[in-house]
Amino acid sequence: MTDFAAPAHRRQTGAPARTGRATARPRDDWRLMLVVAVFVLCYGAVAARMGTMALLDPEEPRLASFGGAEPVRGEIVDRNGALIAANLPAWSLYAHPAELKDPLATSQELAGIFPDMTAAEIARLLTSKNDFVWVRRPITPRQKAEVQDLGRPGLFFGARDMRIYPAGRAAAHIVGGVRAQSEGVRHAELVGSGGIERFFDDRLRDPARAGQPLALSIDLGAQQAMREVLSAEIARLNARGATGIVMNVRTGELITLVSLPDFDPNLRPLASDGRGAANPRFNRAVQGVYELGSVFKVLTAAMALELGIATPDTMIETGTPVAIGRNTIRDMHRMPDTLSLTDIVVRSSNTGTTRLALKIGGERMRGFLGRLGMFDPLPVEISEAARAKPLRPPRWADISTATISFGHGLSVSPMHFAAALATLANGGQKVTPTLIRGGNAPGERVFSERTSREMMAILREVVLRGTGRRTNIEGYEVGGKTGTADKPRQDGRGYEKDKVIATFAAVFPTSAPAYVMVISLDEPEDRSGPRPIREASRTAVPATAEAIRRIAPLLGLRPRGGRVTAELTAIPAAMAGN
Repeated sequence: MTDFAAPAHRRQTGAPARTGRATARPRDDWRLMLVVAVFVLCYGAVAARMGTMALLDPEEPRLASFGGAEPVRGEIVDRNGALIAANLPAWSLYAHPAELKDPLATSQELAGIFPDMTAAEIARLLTSKNDFVWVRRPITPRQKAEVQDLGRPGLFFGARDMRIYPAGRAAAHIVGGVRAQSEGVRHAELVGSGGIERFFDDRLRDPARAGQPLALSIDLGAQQAMREVLSAEIARLNARGATGIVMNVRTGELITLVSLPDFDPNLRPLASDGRGAANPRFNRAVQGVYELGSVFKVLTAAMALELGIATPDTMIETGTPVAIGRNTIRDMHRMPDTLSLTDIVVRSSNTGTTRLALKIGGERMRGFLGRLGMFDPLPVEISEAARAKPLRPPRWADISTATISFGHGLSVSPMHFAAALATLANGGQKVTPTLIRGGNAPGERVFSERTSREMMAILREVVLRGTGRRTNIEGYEVGGKTGTADKPRQDGRGYEKDKVIATFAAVFPTSAPAYVMVISLDEPEDRSGPRPIREASRTAVPATAEAIRRIAPLLGLRPRGGRVTAELTAIPAAMAGN
């Protein structure tokens, strides 16, 4: 009875019945609605993602993904801001062979779009059992459009950056090239594989510096002019190759660095395309180490002046050979009994230079050459330079002192000699070559300013009345020295009979030196006369004259006051040897 009285009592007092259940129901409904809403949102997100993926090109799951911002690579410009290297948006073509309806017909069509690929080569890719194959990387916008017009299922495009080199061959050995790394369908990280691209790879790949172009010391106008001059001389003289360097004598900035043969960095050749100097990727300016011949007489004379062994007017015996042990050193042509130090350089006397070198002594000569950097790889910012170590004699005897004094027995790169000549020209402070705009501060003092002035006057005399007369260009006060060195035989047994490296090392203007220019030609022959002429006076000297005529105005050098007569008459036989 008590059980039934309670409800009656509640009805009598107006209290609501089943209060707990009534308040729980709205709460349960709200929770249910929340669960449904969360489920709908999750399902919608998954559906949206699946829809997005359906609209995108399929991606091979094994390929790398960067998971962040697109990889970047900074631009490279010349000293005036002209573009040398940059990235452009491009595409790559890939295929899913299983989805191709007619791979052989597709191969024929693609071969028409990519003429450097054969239909058989493409067919091997398209009939592969792999789920995914690259067909072509990268492709141009026009090629992409032509492939799209085929309407072939199973062919897809991946977006990526493409490294381009607007200067083409003109700066090939400077920039080097790039290769793809961490390659995915939609992008590939580019890394340097030679030259500046490899040396400054970390800096060029740094996203924080992507908007700061790497500014080089090179002047593209001068670089192109040098390349054109050397190309013409190779054709005229049937030479195997050539190199041309222009360097600022105070900062070490390289204005030109040309090596021929060269290549198109947009189509970088393989390392297997020829061995040694025959490979177009071989950089003769920094990788090639050669005996450069009589240009070294400049350094020997400078050492003698610096040590007080002689003055420019000191007379040295030159009329008789010099015997050193079982070896005898002679001049190529008959010389007077004595010549001044100046005329030893002007007339390029081996015997006079040898007698100076023996007074200098091997130890002091090694000291000078070492301070000039002639025994070590140069720290220039090209990846290949670090591997180019000069070749010096294992045992430095008196005969080494003698032969090295006139450019045999020590093999260095043309860049090594350009840096040494710049050191002598700028007042005697060591120059470190660089490809970066702004250059390097002068290093230790190697020669005195007096020695520098005296040697510039001597080099001017070589051009006025010696073997360099063809570079006596009006208004530019060119000085320099020739060098004709026999090439060593491949088997190491002596020297070739009729193959030489012909070099001319120039300074201009000699009254206030600003630049040095070193041009070397590999196996040149002037066949315009009754007999082949290989001497630098008839090969490297005319090439240097033409290069200075074209490049000096580009560097802001105006002809100085007064008319300089350009004597192009025949060089006397006694001076034609070097």
